[in-house]
Amino acid sequence: MPDEPQTLDQAPAPAGDAAPARTAAVTADSSAPARPAVWITRLVVVGLVLAALNLRPAITSLGALLEEVRDGLHMSGSVAGVLTSVPPLCFAIFGITAPRLARRFGPAAVVCAGMAAIFAGLAVRPFASGTVGFLAASALALMGIAVSNVLMPVIVKRYFPDRVGTMTGLYSMALALGTSLAAAATVPMTEALGGNWHTGLGVWAVLAAFAVLPWIPLLRDRDAVRPTAPAAGIPAQGAAPAAPLRITRSRTAWALGAFFGLQATGAYITMGWMPQIFRDAGVPAGTAGVLLAVTMVMGVPLAFVIPRLATRLKNQGPIAVALALCGLAGYTGLYVAPAAGAWAWALLLGVSNCAFPLALTMIGMRSRTGAGVVRLSAFAQSVGYLISIPGPLLVGVLYQHSGGWGLPIALMAGLMLPQMAVGVLAGRDRTVEDEC
Repeated sequence: MPDEPQTLDQAPAPAGDAAPARTAAVTADSSAPARPAVWITRLVVVGLVLAALNLRPAITSLGALLEEVRDGLHMSGSVAGVLTSVPPLCFAIFGITAPRLARRFGPAAVVCAGMAAIFAGLAVRPFASGTVGFLAASALALMGIAVSNVLMPVIVKRYFPDRVGTMTGLYSMALALGTSLAAAATVPMTEALGGNWHTGLGVWAVLAAFAVLPWIPLLRDRDAVRPTAPAAGIPAQGAAPAAPLRITRSRTAWALGAFFGLQATGAYITMGWMPQIFRDAGVPAGTAGVLLAVTMVMGVPLAFVIPRLATRLKNQGPIAVALALCGLAGYTGLYVAPAAGAWAWALLLGVSNCAFPLALTMIGMRSRTGAGVVRLSAFAQSVGYLISIPGPLLVGVLYQHSGGWGLPIALMAGLMLPQMAVGVLAGRDRTVEDEC
């Protein structure tokens, strides 16, 4: 389904309401917001890029130093598994609150607060004296990431309705860049700053501080960026009331949530455990971090290409299948020869992880309206992250009790099969409004 030009006047119409007369009435109403000024649009681009750069360093910087953090805080393998499960748990819990917060305060205000929460969490986390404090500070940063995750597709749909694929690719590319940068640079920076893991983790708070700045001027643009009355369930003048979108009745929404969850499971297992897999296979710590960076950096070019390709196809299922096959090949190689073919497996898993920008693109394509995108984004991401919670924890438990990586890697490879199936279902050419 190609990107269809829409304006905000069309976007916040009541879910499922596509009648031309209704659209005309909302457009004609004086309360409908005007097209954003050029400076606002440019500021949004800067804000999206900086925000995306900060959506993963809190996780991948920890993955690069997980062994040092475990030793410093005296964690067992199971507790470390819990630590790697915290990101999807926080994303599921806090992500579901994003639509309500956006209706009340406006998406720009919520994203601004999210960036501030990331900054505060990353600044406080290195100084935590125990596991509980470390988890609490991590949860604060992840709370900011969670609401921003949900609202990124919403802001793209709002400001760039005719360039959903391009802008989704841009911030997905920035997200991949931030992810890989944290994975590759954390260990060298830690060594350069004296070898203290506290400093190596805390330095990423500086990047988060810069991400707050572009959103502050956008707080004054609240009327332009917050969902209008129809999105909140209140009909616009001249428009008849419409029933709220019952997202749980949509098979596509459930398929998209499952696809999002399975790809997130693989991604967080990779970010949390892949450096340790390589280190246990005899790869030096610095090289293991670089291998994770290679996996993440594959998303930089592909995160820009895949959304653009997806928006030119009516069915995105073949892309989902191709990405899952790359993951299956990468995990097979990781099982057979983790050190000998390390660079090849890192590349294959990097391609497989690009299921994330594909999922984000499908969220924007599976709804006709801005209000629908808000609900679908929150639903798919919350359901998806709930699905992904057990994965990293189970990997930690299997690793500790089996004494090796055979069973955990077999689990990772097996998850690629259902990911293919639900990816095909989620990629079908239909919208949630039609199904509801």
